[in-house]
Amino acid sequence: MKCPFCSEDTKVTDKRDSPEGVRRRRECLKCEKRFTTYEKVSRAEIFVIKKDGRCEKFSREKLEGGIDRAFEKRPVPKEKINKMINEIEEKIVNLGKKEVQSKKIGELVVRGIKKLDHVAYIRFASVYRDFQDIKDFKEEIRGL
Repeated sequence: MKCPFCSEDTKVTDKRDSPEGVRRRRECLKCEKRFTTYEKVSRAEIFVIKKDGRCEKFSREKLEGGIDRAFEKRPVPKEKINKMINEIEEKIVNLGKKEVQSKKIGELVVRGIKKLDHVAYIRFASVYRDFQDIKDFKEEIRGL
């Protein structure tokens, strides 16, 4: 790798795994300045096919936003929620498809939330399954 300061060759002085990927500490062979680089695997893009047929790029941020709204003011540790989100994203990637139906993602989310908190589950399910009246809520609660 070339030095970002003088464009000469560099050497790796330290290598570690980190959440961002592989962390490498480097030193320039000429100017002796040090810097850090990160290396991570880039995944193939996944597209979500919506109910109306539209296609949009999968967004972890959008997934997190919907799940966070369901868990708002609930006594569930953020670590557990993040672990569930990571598991859902991993399942989506492991499907090995470039396109995934939004319904499939929704079902993965509903199952994950149901395991963590029933109130958050009802909140999410009411939007995802488009509850129309109190009868829909009662039926879902009976199913718990």
